[in-house]
Amino acid sequence: MYKALYRQYRPEVFEEVLGQDHIVRILKNQIATDSTSHAYLFCGTRGTGKTTTARLLAKGLNCLSDGERPCGVCANCQAIKEGNFLDVIEIDAASNNGVDNVRELRESVKYPPSAGRRKVYIIDEVHMLSTEAFNALLKTLEEPPEYVTFILATTEVHKLPATVLSRCMRLDFKRVPESVLMEGMADICAKIGIDVTEDALRIIAANADGSVRDGLSILDQCISGRDMKVDADEVLEFLGASGYEDFIELTDMVRKKRTEEAIAFLNGILSDGKDVRQFMRDWISHYRNLMMVKFMRNPETVVSMSAENIERMRRQAAVLELEDINRGIMELSTMSNEARWSTQPRILLELAIVRLCMGAGQIRELTEVEFTEPEPVPAPAKKTASAKAPEAPVKKVEEPAPVKAEEPVPVKAEEPVKEMKVEPVSVEPALAEMQNGFDCEDIWNKVFEDGENEKGSINIIRNSARLKSIEDKTFTVEANNTFFKDLAEKNRQFIEHLVEKHTGAHRRMNIKLASSETERSAEEIAAEASDILGIKVEVK
Repeated sequence: MYKALYRQYRPEVFEEVLGQDHIVRILKNQIATDSTSHAYLFCGTRGTGKTTTARLLAKGLNCLSDGERPCGVCANCQAIKEGNFLDVIEIDAASNNGVDNVRELRESVKYPPSAGRRKVYIIDEVHMLSTEAFNALLKTLEEPPEYVTFILATTEVHKLPATVLSRCMRLDFKRVPESVLMEGMADICAKIGIDVTEDALRIIAANADGSVRDGLSILDQCISGRDMKVDADEVLEFLGASGYEDFIELTDMVRKKRTEEAIAFLNGILSDGKDVRQFMRDWISHYRNLMMVKFMRNPETVVSMSAENIERMRRQAAVLELEDINRGIMELSTMSNEARWSTQPRILLELAIVRLCMGAGQIRELTEVEFTEPEPVPAPAKKTASAKAPEAPVKKVEEPAPVKAEEPVPVKAEEPVKEMKVEPVSVEPALAEMQNGFDCEDIWNKVFEDGENEKGSINIIRNSARLKSIEDKTFTVEANNTFFKDLAEKNRQFIEHLVEKHTGAHRRMNIKLASSETERSAEEIAAEASDILGIKVEVK
């Protein structure tokens, strides 16, 4: 039966443990001087060797060798490796977390070891024990029989009671450096006859995030079903990550404000099955690497890339300002944080691209043309109206003098009835302002101007919902559809905080759909308009 790499190549002696030299040194010295503690607490992130080191310590306490212990080859070491040594008991606290399980453990502690010198209890994920179970374990943990050693392992040490922490010798496992991971994986590949490139190992080590088990799991899946060679492209394909050339090209598009091309390019990448959240994280790393390359003479020390890729990034960094790099890091970091909780991370990434393209202090060329062309035209049109006959009618069609003079007469007589059907949208804010002293539209805009700096995605709500009214203890928000109603509900505390900032008092938000609002009669609207405008408005 096939064994996963992290199980097949689990360290059998202390010298094979990766990246935990400070812990190995302590335990080897204690075993050699017979000064081991009665209880240990191994804490650290996943895959850093806590359970493996616990088994090595159990081997060292029961090893039959006269030399350095554990030897890894004696009968006791082999029995512990196979998991059938009676005096080493491994307990999964996640599934045995009740007080009854701890009582059984306390009873078994009373019996001396049957095959070895010491009886070792390894309790994995100890933070999962219930409060009652911890209390039942305290006395035994503090004063166990001299032949018993407890080893507690956890990834969430902050969940353990202080009474437990004070009874154990704590050893913190660090994340394994990438260089150490690469070296360890290269040795394993050499043993099994796999030709793996240095770039491939570097990508695997970077994605392992300091976890040996995660790194070996990624390597295991990369070599499964492949030929006897693994390169960087195959690793990227498996991880759903993109190569450096994709980020270089996309960053160039953003720098040149080519929004449409950038979004189309992103669509092509994601269509190949790339993960959106992983793409965000990798793009942030790309901007970080650009910053390192831009300001460091020898970036190889902090940028884990080939010399060719560093040179390509150096050329791109030369045409980028620090402001552009800073904006890229901040914008993508904000969206990446929002994407962790979003069901639509792709939309957030597309929004980030649009904002990066449009937010560099310059407006798109198309928009500039639209704004600059109409402004100079009116002046010459008035001065050369007689000289330029073809142009004058075109400009005057929009604002003919006779229309301006004659329009008010019929409009005043008949327009109120026509306008009142669409007027409620502007009447409501006016009423709210008259009654409570607040301009709902102005406050709504200020809320999102402030909120955008703290939470980028909040701005999506601005144009899809409106602040309808502000009462003494509540304010009412009207959303266009269910999606934006739910989105506003999820951001309730954030919106209430911002409204409080601009109104001076805490109010609870009421949210409703625009479609569910009961239509108001024309007579009611006319009466309110009469009070506000100071004139009598009649409905015909």
